[in-house]
Amino acid sequence: MTMGKGCMTASKYFLFFFNLIFFLFGAVIVGFGFWILLDNQTFIVALKNSTDVKLACYILIGVGAFPILISFFGCLGAIYEVRSLLSLYFSVILLILITQFAAGALIYFQKDVVNEQISKVITKVLDKYSGNSSITEQAWDFIQTNMECCGWIDRTDWSGNMVIVNSSQLLFPCSCQNISLISGNLSDSGFCEAKTPDWPVYDVGCAASVERWLLTNIGVVLGICLGVTLLELLGMILSICLCRNVHMEDYTKVPKY
Repeated sequence: MTMGKGCMTASKYFLFFFNLIFFLFGAVIVGFGFWILLDNQTFIVALKNSTDVKLACYILIGVGAFPILISFFGCLGAIYEVRSLLSLYFSVILLILITQFAAGALIYFQKDVVNEQISKVITKVLDKYSGNSSITEQAWDFIQTNMECCGWIDRTDWSGNMVIVNSSQLLFPCSCQNISLISGNLSDSGFCEAKTPDWPVYDVGCAASVERWLLTNIGVVLGICLGVTLLELLGMILSICLCRNVHMEDYTKVPKY
């Protein structure tokens, strides 16, 4: 009897600790969503003008707020041994797990559509690029300079830029220039003049550079996803075990506000 009570106590505090981690995880997601919405300094600015991206930020904030609420119920159910809250918690975690797998499968099988939508957003940014060093333009210059790429798919994405089209000079975006092909003072923003119609720029598009970065860091990405999944499974196991060992609910333990 004492051992059983000890196991129940251990499960209760393990579940509380798990929900604390889950709460922090939700807070990080919410913070990331607000960061994307409010950030004016990094390359994220280049995508923020899209309605789809803003909608994704609001969804991200909502997704982050959800585990914060659920972890709160999980903590209450664990500490005060309320079976109804533990059952609700188990059901919601199971639903989240199923939703994650469904969303991951959808993104995987619709990755071409996702890439097409991103390409449309970036094309609009490049077409409106004026070289005035606005926050959006600085962000895109930052991407091309640091990732050593030009355009989203390739250099031809710049063919619709109004400054380049309407200029009598052979202009190209300075942040695209391949430093191995140019000598002298190099600029990383605005437009530069080419000596020939063949721009001295990087041949690879930024989409390929981003994909290469993801492949390089795939271990970290998969590790995070696996860690989150294991935490969710652990929470489900602890909640169902604790729920089965709670034979009588005492609602007088729950503080009244």
